[in-house]
Amino acid sequence: MLTFIGLSIIAIIVALLISEKVSPVIAMILVPLAGALAADFNLAQIETFYTDGTKSVLKIVTMFIFAILFFGIMSDAGLFKPLIDGLVRLTRGNIVAVSVGTVLVSVVAQLDGAGATTFLLVVPALLPLYQRLGMNPYLLFLLLAASAGLINLLPWGGPTGRVATVLEMDVGELYKPLFTVQIIGLVYILALSAFLGVREKKRILAEHGKLPDVGNLLAQAPAVADHLARPKLFWVNIGLFVLTMGVLFSDTLPAGYVFMIATSLALLINYRQPKQQIERINAHAGGAIMMASIILAAGTFLGILKGSEMLDAIAKDLVSVLPNALLPYLHIIVGIFGIPLELVLSTDAYYFGLFPVVEQITSQSGVDPRAAGYAMLIGSIVGTFVTPLSPALWMGLGLAQLSMGKHIRYSFFWIWALSLLILASSIMVGVVPLHPAP
Repeated sequence: MLTFIGLSIIAIIVALLISEKVSPVIAMILVPLAGALAADFNLAQIETFYTDGTKSVLKIVTMFIFAILFFGIMSDAGLFKPLIDGLVRLTRGNIVAVSVGTVLVSVVAQLDGAGATTFLLVVPALLPLYQRLGMNPYLLFLLLAASAGLINLLPWGGPTGRVATVLEMDVGELYKPLFTVQIIGLVYILALSAFLGVREKKRILAEHGKLPDVGNLLAQAPAVADHLARPKLFWVNIGLFVLTMGVLFSDTLPAGYVFMIATSLALLINYRQPKQQIERINAHAGGAIMMASIILAAGTFLGILKGSEMLDAIAKDLVSVLPNALLPYLHIIVGIFGIPLELVLSTDAYYFGLFPVVEQITSQSGVDPRAAGYAMLIGSIVGTFVTPLSPALWMGLGLAQLSMGKHIRYSFFWIWALSLLILASSIMVGVVPLHPAP
């Protein structure tokens, strides 16, 4: 009975997330509650599930709220604009350089972990350059999607935080091995961008007989609002940014507390008046609260599934029907198909619906739960923005007046190949062990 109810809870939540009939928060709060009641758990037991579930994610919630506020304030102050402007200038007129530069610009723009911000910065900045050079705009979206997806492995990007939520561990600690994966992935994406840039140059020459004369063409990044920009404080903000990252990676203080302090300093440095400080917090509070509410709802969802032992029941019953030889490699198999799964599963469905089941099954075969998380993260991460379930992607395509279907057709197999290559490399360097612990 527990297996049936647990699978029903997961299936209903995944279906609701895919269909977008209700928000993730509603799905992950009400459906598990109904399931727990159907399984004949009383309110006192459900209260315990809720308490344990939310307690396990409080550190992650704190980090997400203040990380989003910090990066939003840094962006308001103009920290990223000169960096992006400089990278844009490096692409001047050279088609291969434009392709490679797209990757670099996208990497910088995605550092705040917000996909919407990335598309707002990169598409208006680079699309005119692509159009003037006669380059395929879907190449821009392929490179942007792959680069932003890879950088989304950062602790405040979302997917890594979701895995940390399921595993009930510190997101910073979980992320450390993924830095190596990001370096490997960035090398592959840069190589792909250079290859596709050369291919694009040949296509333009074949169709037009010559390359366009671009003169002094320079794509400008969108300007930061004058009343918010703090150009005189640029180097001070750079220092604050570098110091924040250094403390974050040193594990001197908890990640949430680091961002609380950094957000406070950013406000004091750039916006001295209390009214201005409140305005900046309010400007970014929507995204922060939405992410926090999703994580808290996921905590209650997982608290019920784990506390009621539904996940254990599902894992044991599935183990009894799956071939024994397959079980230790289930996370890798799911990772291999991570990109196709991105087309049909939302981020929440993938990490909060599928991952807990995979983790429970593989852990019984001796697989480190972190290895299962890494396999599923790495297998799907570069496909974050090659799915119709991504609102940020819809917004970016709308800015460029491009088709979602054409984007998927142009990018899907390149993205999947990248994903498989990065996953294979992660296995080779030991981030995802191929064999379970003895």
